[in-house]
Amino acid sequence: MFKAIASGELLIDFNTVATDEMGYPTLEGHPGGATINCLATLRKFGAEAAFIGKAGNDAFGKMLHHTISHFGIDTRNVLLSDEAFTTLAFVTLDETGDREFSFARKPGADLLLRFDEVDLSVFEGADVFHFGTVSMTEEPSRSTTKQLVEYARSKGILIGYDPNLRRNLWANLDDAREQMLWGLSKADIVKISDEEIEFLFGLSPEEGAKKILDTYPVQLVYATCGAKGSYYFTRNVCGFMPAMTGLNVVDTCGAGDIFGGSAMFRFLQHGKPASELTKEDLDDITRFATVSAGLSTQKHGGISSIPDLSDVLAAL
Repeated sequence: MFKAIASGELLIDFNTVATDEMGYPTLEGHPGGATINCLATLRKFGAEAAFIGKAGNDAFGKMLHHTISHFGIDTRNVLLSDEAFTTLAFVTLDETGDREFSFARKPGADLLLRFDEVDLSVFEGADVFHFGTVSMTEEPSRSTTKQLVEYARSKGILIGYDPNLRRNLWANLDDAREQMLWGLSKADIVKISDEEIEFLFGLSPEEGAKKILDTYPVQLVYATCGAKGSYYFTRNVCGFMPAMTGLNVVDTCGAGDIFGGSAMFRFLQHGKPASELTKEDLDDITRFATVSAGLSTQKHGGISSIPDLSDVLAAL
């Protein structure tokens, strides 16, 4: 089985489970963070997995460390800091179940990770390294993320990337754009939303995916469009996969991350470079990811909503 590593934010998502007559939510805490959601999906489906990140040396940080350790994820690089509290994300939902995030992170412990704290032996035998830009909003975690990406690239490890734009975490959206584009310049496989493509390029998902392939060394792009479905593009083939229908959607938190982790898992199962994938291969990969993400929307949370592999295969 293959080995995946991810680095990024480690936090608690407080998800809305009910709302009173004045609009105030009842919140339920879940372990989360975009990159750990993606990694936990790979791990739940059977991959070896390791995470690099930092939380606070507080009750929530200790819970997170215990949770991902219990998940079977290597935690040698999951550090607990006395300098800042664990980041908290408060997730409210609109009438369609789409999310709006409010963060307690000024700073959060996840922003304090330094490259010299990382045990680089974790990269031995790794097949893929995954990152996003939530860890790139401020220093020192911005520089740490970039150094980890470059280190993984120097080892010939496949680079997976999800920009994961959270506008209210950036002091300057021009800075956000610059860092997101840096990520594209280093990635092999990209999962990006239609909203992020619009933000970066002002283009449709199809046009944006083509621009990414024409401009950057990226080999495979998944452009997700929420409840509509998703596109996939390589330099040789492209296609569209509609989203699942007939679901009782209660929470979309983490669905995109679970799509990304599921797609990476299925891609690695195929055992081919992206340039050699056929349309049939990519239909299979994207259908698998679509079903996995769809099933996750029927539960609250990110990590908490990852379906069992048997349920995904049954739904397929």
